[in-house]
Amino acid sequence: MAITQRLLTIIDAPWFGRFITGVIIFNAVLLGMETSPTLMEAVGPLIVTLDGLCLAIFVGEIGIKLVATGRRFFTSGWNIFDFIIVGIALVPGGAGLSVLRALRILRVLRVISVAPRLRRVVEGFISALPGMASVFLLMAILFYIGAVISTKLFSVTFPDWFGDLGLSAYTLFQIMTLESWSMGIVRPVMEVYPYAWLFFVPFIMVTTFAVVNLLVGLIVNSMQDAHHAEDEVKTDAYRDEVLERLEAIEQRLIEQTNIKK
Repeated sequence: MAITQRLLTIIDAPWFGRFITGVIIFNAVLLGMETSPTLMEAVGPLIVTLDGLCLAIFVGEIGIKLVATGRRFFTSGWNIFDFIIVGIALVPGGAGLSVLRALRILRVLRVISVAPRLRRVVEGFISALPGMASVFLLMAILFYIGAVISTKLFSVTFPDWFGDLGLSAYTLFQIMTLESWSMGIVRPVMEVYPYAWLFFVPFIMVTTFAVVNLLVGLIVNSMQDAHHAEDEVKTDAYRDEVLERLEAIEQRLIEQTNIKK
């Protein structure tokens, strides 16, 4: 029990979180350096050794948490996230598994689990997913309708852009992102079909300016809710702490009064 309590104290210590964050950032720099043939030729063995040391630190951190918390380790989503990321890094990247070796860069994502502000952003995004699903469904319906209309209207003259349902959907997605939509797609189509703007302009107005902004609004609202929830937790903790102090002071006063009597 004493060892477990000591390990829990280490895990909860601010310096421990800052140390792990520093190792994650340092490891990210090392993984970026590994992509440089010049650096690998000059100091490759040192980079590989330091990368292995960082991985050993991550494994040690997970081990400490497992020993300290036991089965409770897997009740935290962030602990499971860390466990999977480090586990992927332990898979050997030999022949046929080079893609797994590249996935070591996922260790950088661990900075999310140790940085409270980043965690709030991710939690806000995740809480927005149910509402986003409805918006994505609406967008899919709009894209399907637009792809069917554009295929029937423009497929004969512009088969590369609107030859079938899939090509039309991809072209409309490019138009939605406003990537070369005017000179690259819409104006050439309007040279053949002068009234094509009656289709493209409403499509852009609805998808780009309405639906996309609706997604942004959902995410911002969810993040605000996450901030409010955290503030409430801090307020409750502060209130409990103040009450405990008041009760302790009251108990001391009672004890002093009894002593005087």
